[in-house]
Amino acid sequence: MPKYNWSKLNRQQVGSYSEYFVKMEFTMYGCQVYTTEVDDRGIDFVTRYETGPFMEIQVKSIREKGYVFMEKEKFKLKENLYLALVILNEGKLPDLFLIPAMEWHKPNQLLAGKDYEGLKSKPEWGVNLSMKNMPMLEMYRFEEMVSRLFL
Repeated sequence: MPKYNWSKLNRQQVGSYSEYFVKMEFTMYGCQVYTTEVDDRGIDFVTRYETGPFMEIQVKSIREKGYVFMEKEKFKLKENLYLALVILNEGKLPDLFLIPAMEWHKPNQLLAGKDYEGLKSKPEWGVNLSMKNMPMLEMYRFEEMVSRLFL
């Protein structure tokens, strides 16, 4: 049975796997991880390194490329809020990125803000994952962000 066969998992399995994966990656760097009982405010868990500030984490995952979004009313642009983005490429270990919410204050090709005025969709913050935008995402690679934040 091949490992990392993401296409065989349903949406709930992908979401659960991704959330646990991110929690374990924070744990491996020595962080304390605190799980929320209910995810009704766009926060999947809270973490902190040693006695540093608490970080609120929203986890999103995607298979391969595409668009990931968070509703603006639940993902407020504030200090200590981060998007943990898990990209699942078939047959490979997950790629993990950590994007500070404050980065959406300066939208670009990668980080988008959409308001959908006059339409049914709620306003959202998004990440455009295309081959062209992938180099822009590299600065948010989990290992790089952790070393900047904790070390």
